[in-house]
Amino acid sequence: MIKFGTISTANITPRALINPCIDEPKAQVMSIAARSKDRAEEFARWHGISRVYDSYEEIIADDETNAFYNPLPISMHKEWTIKALRAGKHVLCEKSFASNALEAKEMEAAGAETGLVLMDAFHYRYHPVFIRAKEIMESGEIGKVERINAAFHVPVSDPDNIRMNYNLGGGVTMDIGCYPISWVRHLVGDEPSVTSTELEVGPPNVDTFLEAEFVFPSGIEARISGDMRSSVAFRMEFEVIGEEGRLHVRNPLIPQIGHLIEVTQKDTSRRETCDRRPTYSYQLDAFIDAIDNQSSLFTDAADAVKQMTVIDQCYEAAGLPKRGLEL
Repeated sequence: MIKFGTISTANITPRALINPCIDEPKAQVMSIAARSKDRAEEFARWHGISRVYDSYEEIIADDETNAFYNPLPISMHKEWTIKALRAGKHVLCEKSFASNALEAKEMEAAGAETGLVLMDAFHYRYHPVFIRAKEIMESGEIGKVERINAAFHVPVSDPDNIRMNYNLGGGVTMDIGCYPISWVRHLVGDEPSVTSTELEVGPPNVDTFLEAEFVFPSGIEARISGDMRSSVAFRMEFEVIGEEGRLHVRNPLIPQIGHLIEVTQKDTSRRETCDRRPTYSYQLDAFIDAIDNQSSLFTDAADAVKQMTVIDQCYEAAGLPKRGLEL
């Protein structure tokens, strides 16, 4: 049985952890702590969590839990992930995994040192929609792949939103834009170089829009964009352009609320859909399988280091500081 402890009553926690555990007999959420004990107690009552602790340290010290879910602000991921690993807990860490690649490497080293599972929570990667899209791309059906375009745009109007705070790991590329980066990396199965960027800055050093051009060692080019400007229209999709056709996927991130895979060739086109089981449930399956059977993960700590390296390169190319640096 996987018994989770978690810290923070973050909005993502019910979707990413609590609800999947309800449907999974091998996992349960046992304990929680938050900055506000009252808020933690209310959250625990609502979600059926039996233990509420006064501090983050008590969560880590609970010997009856063997796994830790980390949905804290990105700037706190390294500290509490490493503490949890060294306390003997497997860790599911929300994205972005760390503030920068150097932090991710320290976290990876702690995972290797302890021999415990450390997973970067890119839940989409485990869903049949993305697996099917990658299968189509690699089948040769659309011919040799030339280019991938990927975008995730979500308007954010609240100036106090955590994404607007540099010191907490803010910036569109750390949160919204990290998904298109991950999509193209995993579709190609290799690491890109950043050739150019365009951006808009809101609060100091916080990107509210960032578009980057990539080139992969194979010659495949890609354009990714993340946008959280308040006036932007919602958009969540990627397209793969080949010499003989095009693959377009709508909503690869949360396909459980609706999605579409479209394959277009010169004279034909077709549409496919997959199941509507939540991505987070597939992610939990993979986490449990890695613990129980030592199965490999698509988004392990080594992959997280690669992901953060690309994000660092995007910021460097755009003339912005890497997250986690004191300014």
